[in-house]
Amino acid sequence: MPTVLVVDDAETIRDALFELLSEEYVCHTAETAEKAFTRLEGDVYDVVLTDISMPGLSGLELLGHVRHNFPNTPVIIISGISDQEHAQGLIQLGAFDYLIKPFRLELVENSVKKAVEYRRHLLDSASHNEQAGAGEAHQNEAID
Repeated sequence: MPTVLVVDDAETIRDALFELLSEEYVCHTAETAEKAFTRLEGDVYDVVLTDISMPGLSGLELLGHVRHNFPNTPVIIISGISDQEHAQGLIQLGAFDYLIKPFRLELVENSVKKAVEYRRHLLDSASHNEQAGAGEAHQNEAID
């Protein structure tokens, strides 16, 4: 079962997303980016869903950390800022999707589902490339 990390300082949003997503996914939560870092070091996540504006480190900083350390893990940003340029900037920085508060629950479900499928595709492609590389190496050994 895919695993999702929900990061939001607002308990009501965090709890609502946990309840929504835990029906289909193993779901963990963190109330700060710093606590999310700890979770990310201990578990493998298929998707990180984070608020952009939190006390301490922001969701933008969390995005940078995930993109650098876990490049195959999609990050979905949630924000109250409805500026299209802001959203496009976050996508260019590597966010998988950008959801505006208040959001409809079905939009969150669809975004997480697409992110899980995207990660699965990335991992399948990487596995296929590794197998192809191992096959080539084995063929080269036979030629030598």
